[in-house]
Amino acid sequence: QVQLVESGGGLVQPGGSLRLSCTASGIILSLYNMGWYRQAPGKQRELVATINRGSTNYADSVKGRFTISTDNAKNTVYLQMDSLKPEDTAVYYCNAQSIQHGYWGQGTQVTVSS
Repeated sequence: QVQLVESGGGLVQPGGSLRLSCTASGIILSLYNMGWYRQAPGKQRELVATINRGSTNYADSVKGRFTISTDNAKNTVYLQMDSLKPEDTAVYYCNAQSIQHGYWGQGTQVTVSS
């Protein structure tokens, strides 16, 4: 059974930082295209960042502030979020995608507010 478990969300003030983690079981993350997505209330889910064999891609809204990385030994993908803004408030989901399969985590809430 495949599971992606996110952690690290919470409440943070504007300008603060959080690091999200997504640990997989049942699959080897290095064999998948990994991504972080987010969904704010009333909005569609949107891509935040992806990583595949070390190559990264970011949404324009987070470039220079967020960093996606992996630790293959821990089968985990991270999203380091710095200089957070209120508009970053959303539920963040990790995704593992191959040609044949796609998996989602349950999501972790990030709230940026003073």
